[in-house]
Amino acid sequence: MSELHKFVFEGLPVRGMLVRLTDVWQEILHRRDQAGGYPAAVTELLGEMAAAATLMQANIKFNGSLIMQIMGDGPVKLAVAEVQPDLTLRATAKVSGEVADGVPLSHLVNVNNQGRCAITLDPKDRLPGQQPYQGVVPLHGDRREKLERLSEIIEHYMLQSEQLDTRLVLAANDKVAAGLLIQRLPLQGEANLAGSGVARSDEDHIGRNEDYNRIAILAGSLKREELLELDADTILHRLFWEEDVRRFEPLQGENGPRFACTCSRERVGNMLKSLGREEIESILQEQGGVSVDCDFCGARYEFDPVDAAQVFLQAVEQPPGSQQQH
Repeated sequence: MSELHKFVFEGLPVRGMLVRLTDVWQEILHRRDQAGGYPAAVTELLGEMAAAATLMQANIKFNGSLIMQIMGDGPVKLAVAEVQPDLTLRATAKVSGEVADGVPLSHLVNVNNQGRCAITLDPKDRLPGQQPYQGVVPLHGDRREKLERLSEIIEHYMLQSEQLDTRLVLAANDKVAAGLLIQRLPLQGEANLAGSGVARSDEDHIGRNEDYNRIAILAGSLKREELLELDADTILHRLFWEEDVRRFEPLQGENGPRFACTCSRERVGNMLKSLGREEIESILQEQGGVSVDCDFCGARYEFDPVDAAQVFLQAVEQPPGSQQQH
C-alpha cells in the first residue's frame, strides 16, 4: 500500500517526509503497458517525478493541483506528474526513439543543455483573472554543468523558490517509486511555492544551520536500494536513531497517495472545441469519427458526427445580438 510519512525533529528547525508509492505506481505503469510500456530509464525518471511531486504537494498543502513537467530535447520530450490536494496522482511521458538502459538524465531530456523543469500550481477555485503560478529552472547548475539527478534539480528549484535548504533522495523502478525529503524550516513566517517568500533576513541563514546540515548528511547517506527495498520504519530508524524524531500518523489508503485521472468527456469536448469546427469536420470526413486517448489513464473517448456536432451546439446557441466565430 502506498504511504506518506511526516515527521519533525524535536527542538530543531528541521522537518521531513518519506513517501513510498507501490500500488499507485504499479497502476500508472499498468495503464501504460497497453501502449507498450516505458523503457527502464524512463520508468525510473517518471517514478522519481511522481515521488517528488507527491512530497512537494504534501509539503505546501496547496488547494489545487501541483504539476511537475520536464521538457527536453532528448528522446523524452515531455514527462509529467500531477498531484491533487487529496494526494491522488497521475503521470505520463512522451518518448520518441530508442532509449538504452542506464542512460543518464541528460541523455534523456537535456542533450543540448536546453531542458527545463517547470512546477505549476493551479488553484482549485480560481478567482476572476487569477492565473496558475509557475516556476521554471534549467536542468543545469549555476555553472551550466548538466545535472544528472532529478533530486539535484528539485533541490535547486526549492532553494530558488522557497529560499530554504532542502535535501531530496529519490529512487524508482517498476515496482516502487520512493522519496525522502528533509527541509530546514523558515525562521520567520511560512514559505511556499506560490510565492509568499521568506523574510529577507532569513536568507543569511541558508546553508548555515548546523542541525539541518547534520540531518541532511544523514539523509544523503541513504542508498537507492535501501529506499526501494526497506520499509519506512527501518529507513527512519537507520538514518536518525540518534535524533529525537516525532512522527505523525502515516497517510495511506483513502487518505494516502493513490491513482486518479481528471480526464472526462467534457474536458475532451472542450479540447475539440478549441481546435475549431473546421478542423474537427476535416477529421470526420477523413476518419468518420474522432477518437481521443488520455495519455495518463488510457481512456478512449469516441465522438461520431452527432457527438461532434453536439460539442459545438452551445457555441451556436448564443443570445440574440451576439456573434460567435468559428
